[in-house]
Amino acid sequence: MADKGNIRPAWRRTPASGRDRHRRMTPMIVGIGVDVVDIERFGRQLERTPGLRDRLFVPAERELHIRSLAARFAAKEAVAKVLGAPAGMNWQDCWIGLDQNGPTVQVKGTVLAVAEAKGVKRWHLSISHDGGIATATVLAEG
Repeated sequence: MADKGNIRPAWRRTPASGRDRHRRMTPMIVGIGVDVVDIERFGRQLERTPGLRDRLFVPAERELHIRSLAARFAAKEAVAKVLGAPAGMNWQDCWIGLDQNGPTVQVKGTVLAVAEAKGVKRWHLSISHDGGIATATVLAEG
């Protein structure tokens, strides 16, 4: 879980270079989260627990292969760690999309509210699966 004591303000002021005497805002890291998931164990849990797939994933994610589901779950867990694992987080309020650059973190509702309160402006995500393990690293930038 993210160490709340090390969360820095979303922006810090740095002097501008050259002739410009105004100050500019520099983005800061709000938090980093990492998670790993045993794919086979995760698959067994989904089979044993009716409704878990629907509770954890948005409709667009639910029909993906178990490897992709495990990687997305790891990403959602990493997002939760960045945000300090807030109580009342709705798993439906965080999902993993895809764009031309790869996977993206998408948030709304409960997750968006906490992210905004912490100053998160941009998410960076890396996900992978290999050898029975899915992993995700999330960096939140303010």
